[in-house]
Amino acid sequence: MSAYPHLLSPIQVAGAHLPNRMVMGAMHTRLETMDRPHQRLAAFYAARAKGEVAMILTGGYAPVPEGVMDEGGMVLNSEEQLDEHRLITSAVSNAGGKIVLQILHAGRYAKVATCVAPSPGKARINAFAPRALSTEEVWATIESFANTSALAQAAGYTGVEIMGSEGYLINEFTAALTNQRDDEFGGDFERRGRLPIEIVRAVRARVSKDFMVIYRISAIDLMEGGMTGDEVAELARRVEREGADLINTGIGWHESSVPTMAAPVPRAAWIEAIRNVKQAVGIPVMASNRINAPEVAEEIIASGAADLVSMARPLLADPDFARKAREDRADEINTCIACNQACLDRIFTDRVATCLVNPRAGREIEFDDEPTIEPKRIAVVGGGPAGMAFALNAARRGHSVTLFEASAELGGQLNMAKKVPGKNEFNEMLRYFRVSLERAGVVTHLSTPVNAQDLAQQVQTGEFDDVVIATGVSPRRPPIPGIDHPKVVSYLDVLANGAPVGKTVAIIGAGGIGFDVAEYLVGNAQESLAPEAFMNAWGVDTSIVSPGGLKPTRTRPTGRVVHMFQRKPESLGRNLGKSTGWILKAKLRTAKVSNTAGATYDAIDDSGLHVTTNGESQVIAVDTVVLCAGQDSNRSLFDELQRVGITAHVIGGADVAAELDALRAIDQATRLAVAL
Repeated sequence: MSAYPHLLSPIQVAGAHLPNRMVMGAMHTRLETMDRPHQRLAAFYAARAKGEVAMILTGGYAPVPEGVMDEGGMVLNSEEQLDEHRLITSAVSNAGGKIVLQILHAGRYAKVATCVAPSPGKARINAFAPRALSTEEVWATIESFANTSALAQAAGYTGVEIMGSEGYLINEFTAALTNQRDDEFGGDFERRGRLPIEIVRAVRARVSKDFMVIYRISAIDLMEGGMTGDEVAELARRVEREGADLINTGIGWHESSVPTMAAPVPRAAWIEAIRNVKQAVGIPVMASNRINAPEVAEEIIASGAADLVSMARPLLADPDFARKAREDRADEINTCIACNQACLDRIFTDRVATCLVNPRAGREIEFDDEPTIEPKRIAVVGGGPAGMAFALNAARRGHSVTLFEASAELGGQLNMAKKVPGKNEFNEMLRYFRVSLERAGVVTHLSTPVNAQDLAQQVQTGEFDDVVIATGVSPRRPPIPGIDHPKVVSYLDVLANGAPVGKTVAIIGAGGIGFDVAEYLVGNAQESLAPEAFMNAWGVDTSIVSPGGLKPTRTRPTGRVVHMFQRKPESLGRNLGKSTGWILKAKLRTAKVSNTAGATYDAIDDSGLHVTTNGESQVIAVDTVVLCAGQDSNRSLFDELQRVGITAHVIGGADVAAELDALRAIDQATRLAVAL
């Protein structure tokens, strides 16, 4: 018997028979901005269909030009566009899957000068202020949703999803926060909820009975002036009455001060908000947000909180997620670690999305994964993210790979990251590599340092045909007087070796490593593991009695006083991830971590850290000084091999010692493995 009987059970929705309960959620990828956009989208979705996900939801297509996410965004509003969409729907159908078109009007989130909204009022995440729609324009917008739905059916889609959550146009109408209208579409809840009702009604009238109509509701707005739980439930009931076949759930607005889908959010944290929707209706309900493992999805469905699960980024990370679950190979799933670095951070900075743990995501047509016709014997030195990624991908192509790691465990810098509160998902990444390397036949030697002389001899005698150096980085020790004082430790000492840290701490360096060390020293690991602790810390009212589901936050008690310093005269954390940096900064603010920019480090001695800022010198009395001042490449082995005439490849931190950049390391390693 399967470990996931509920997750793998079939379900009928409208005219579609779904073989399991796993759905790839809608996600903006910006693939449409690249060359051959529709071929890329077709290959991207087809790969997930081959992986046996029951249904795919596309990224959002606007029904009118002013509703796009940004300039050049996706619109479906004319028959001339149908052939492009048939390329996508045919590819998915041929791969055995079903695909639904999401219709998304971005409202005041549209990054275009012509953006519109229920009422004036600029979103804090948009430079453009919206124009309020007239009543006639609202009715025209309703018609535009119906028109796009009819076109989607003609293009071969299984259905449409009407995007009514996350703070986009429809959600802006339902919330008093953004709807100050006094016509039939504004005022009390009855009128604020009219737009979604009229849209569902118009769409249902324009498409066939078997064509699936999904409505994505905001299960909890997480905004002051948002809907209450009772209003959400009532809206769900009305959507059902108008003919929706399925309700999907969205969580929060993009400008909410509560994180909703990054790694610091516990898995399935929003299940009670979703259960509120499920209890209100008789049609199937789909859960979303921070569902990244089959056992989590199974528990949700078995509990009766939802009938299906929507997973967007987990299907970026592993297109074969559903098939591996069916085959009881969950330990081989390349789990989404919710880092957001290559997906949401890129989208929010006008770049094309991919995935840190899976560089092929969105780049399917760029990779030739056919077995090699010239198998090589390859030595890989270094078992961090770059070394593991290269070894795995090379072995899967048919090369014979031997991996040498000097320490007693694989993972390199990942073994530090997993210890930071909110980064526990890195354990899944390590599990994936350990299991996959073994099953791919990679010979791994732990606690095995390698020197250039022995490696050169092995190459010269034909034991190895090629060498890849992935020896990573070492913490940089800046030339500060007193740098060798006993109270000075590096981030490696703290995170990897468990060096003792006092009650008062100065952190030198405020890049990603410095912020991670600060969170390690003052953070509460339970906030990212236990929903109740998370909700209390971030001020979420799980009963959703209050509008938007917010309540006062709790302070974060900590036993340490931490000071962060950086040389640059700019705000600290400026280069942290767009979608996650604000979370970390907010957590450290509540823990009263102090920030100082433009610091000159004068000395370290028994009295503490001597610094000068704005021309004023002072002594920060601390027990411990933690160095997070960058890192240097460990490339001596590579250089020695070159000196003796041995050609080798260098990847990851050994190649470029920027921040601890697993994204670049894994991408570089994967591409090298494919190119050899």
